[in-house]
Amino acid sequence: MADEAKELVMVTGGSGFVAAHCIIHCLSSGYRVRTTVRSTKREDDVREMLKAGEATNLDRLTFTVADLTKDEGWKEAVEGCTYVLHVASPFPPGAPKDENDLIIPAREGTLRVLRAARDAGVKRVVVTSSLAAVGYGHGDTNEPWTEEMWTDPRQSFGVFGLASLS
Repeated sequence: MADEAKELVMVTGGSGFVAAHCIIHCLSSGYRVRTTVRSTKREDDVREMLKAGEATNLDRLTFTVADLTKDEGWKEAVEGCTYVLHVASPFPPGAPKDENDLIIPAREGTLRVLRAARDAGVKRVVVTSSLAAVGYGHGDTNEPWTEEMWTDPRQSFGVFGLASLS
């Protein structure tokens, strides 16, 4: 594990649910972690969330400001990283009127991360999808989400209280 402590993992969207779990796992596995936030005002909130999740080795955690909808900050975010976990996705504050309100920002944000990782010589990038890929059009359900479930834009969007994507 001594060698792992030298490796740096960048996790996008440090204030998010999936990112928090990735950060906790990476820190407990001996990695150093850099995570992105859109504002430095979120750092204390993220640290408190991680402590509540019983994170260890928070001294190995650093923050950098980067927004998936903007070009600035991504070069610095991945600089010196061995791995990137891209687990964030921009999400509109209100009900999307068109599927492109979800797709285009997610695609462009992912491309920003991938280009920066490529340019920095990152060894491996892991990209997750968004709940938006599966979450719309199923109505209320207590069933676990699976890889067989995809958004159906022809149906109502009861899960998120949305009327339509078309």
